[in-house]
Amino acid sequence: MLVLFETAAGYAIFKVLDESKLQQVDSLYKEFETPEKANKVVKLKHFEKFTDTTEALAAATALVEGKIGKSLKKVLKKVVAKEAHEELAVSDAKLGGVIKDKLELSCVHSSAVAELMRCIRSQMESLISGLPPKEMSAMSLGLAHSLSRYKLKFSPDKVDTMIVQAISLLDDLDKELNNYIMRCREWYGWHFPELGKVVVDNLAYCKTVLKIGDRTNVATTDLSEILPEEVEAEVKLAAEISMGTEVSEQDIANIRHLCDQVIEISDYRAQLYDYLKNRMTAIAPNLTVMVGELVGARLISHAGSLLNLAKHPASTVQILGAEKALFRALKTRKDTPKYGLIYHASLVGQTTAKNKGKISRMLAAKASLAIRYDALGEDTNAEMGVENRAKLEARLRQLEDRGIRKISGSGKAMARADKYQHKSEVKIYDPSGDSTIPSTSKKRKFEEVEQQEAAEEPTTSGMKPKKPKKEPQVQGEQAMKGRHEGLRCSRRSSLTMRISEETPETSAEPETPKKKKKKKEKKAVEEPSSSATCVSRPHPNFCKAFWPNPASSVEKVDGRATVHADDHPTSV
Repeated sequence: MLVLFETAAGYAIFKVLDESKLQQVDSLYKEFETPEKANKVVKLKHFEKFTDTTEALAAATALVEGKIGKSLKKVLKKVVAKEAHEELAVSDAKLGGVIKDKLELSCVHSSAVAELMRCIRSQMESLISGLPPKEMSAMSLGLAHSLSRYKLKFSPDKVDTMIVQAISLLDDLDKELNNYIMRCREWYGWHFPELGKVVVDNLAYCKTVLKIGDRTNVATTDLSEILPEEVEAEVKLAAEISMGTEVSEQDIANIRHLCDQVIEISDYRAQLYDYLKNRMTAIAPNLTVMVGELVGARLISHAGSLLNLAKHPASTVQILGAEKALFRALKTRKDTPKYGLIYHASLVGQTTAKNKGKISRMLAAKASLAIRYDALGEDTNAEMGVENRAKLEARLRQLEDRGIRKISGSGKAMARADKYQHKSEVKIYDPSGDSTIPSTSKKRKFEEVEQQEAAEEPTTSGMKPKKPKKEPQVQGEQAMKGRHEGLRCSRRSSLTMRISEETPETSAEPETPKKKKKKKEKKAVEEPSSSATCVSRPHPNFCKAFWPNPASSVEKVDGRATVHADDHPTSV
């Protein structure tokens, strides 16, 4: 049996001297405890050394992908083909299948072969002659680095560390420029305050101050290269009537030096932005197309590297940069943020406030795909980014058009989406709204109705007036009181109540319909209360015969007859 053993220095082919020992897998390591014992089990037959690291990397990548490299194919044809009747032990079953198909050699891979490979690796220095340990370790380290770069598709042009440093420096330059320009405006404003209102652009302001110096030189200075004609005329006019204070030559010199610094920093910032734009186009072209150079660079800087950013899901990319708001919302149990750094992308900025959340979510999903394609893909073109951006723009137009159709109500899509509700209301035209005369109050209308009824009543005097219906509403307290009064009257056997017939007081004045109506209502209320006393009216003759005390008197109070006898009033 032959054994194919791969090393960082080259390919080695061993011949197994005693195959019976391979059957004892658990105790095989005892046969390789010393180099002498190892030489009794296996013997080196051929060693093919790699010429350089490139050849070693090509052979290693071929083995990783399960393919036969040129050097391996050469060794197998040179050595193994002579002993084709013997089996070849390999460490990878996939590689053994490829060798068997292409070279028609029988390959073996089992647990005994894996244990044999491990034992050979432990005594590799003694089994392979002419290979110093230092050289072997150096070759292993170099091949490991090369293979790692190959797996990660590493390229010096795709170093995202430069992007992280460039975007950080760009932000620092912006802060320093703002501080310098603010100081320059405030400093020169004591001498020429009107210039700050006329010249709004910061860079143009610094160039103007650098060229003018003292405001008395404005009339003789040509500013056509810096400012338009209208603005130049306003500056010269303002210099003549300026309210600023006088400053010395030394002050003007320091202000000019500050303006020089502002102009230099502005030029360097423009140069740095061009460098960042070129690096983003080389490293992440699809991400640059989706969100732009600055937003893409800030996302990479926030994640640490392009590979770390590729590991983030789309939901994390969407809110990257809004961690404080996210944890505050989770703590207070409120709505989480919809966007972070991705808010500054052009697609999110050009949409309405209502659709910003939807567009940011879709943009984050497409941007995460673009990031993974840029970080792990082999191509360096931006076709996928352009295609996804076109889809997002079409979706954005669709959302905007839907909002317009919803406002106008002329879209067929919105008509299908709305729920149908049947309305069977019949509206009648109200002519009262046509009149401009103010309407009368309700009280006045009621009085007019009563007057009409009073005018119609004499015509219908022959008819019998209808009695108002009795209201059956009796309060609980009055009913109980009447019941107790009836029991008290029945217990008194010595007294007999006499109720004189009640005659209504006649008045000389004729009663108006209003008074009649009030009396009818009052009578309707009194009748239930009087019926609750449960006392019937006695016969007049019976009252005269059995009245015990002629001195008793009857008094009418609130519609009730009260009998006073022996200082014990009784109400009926």
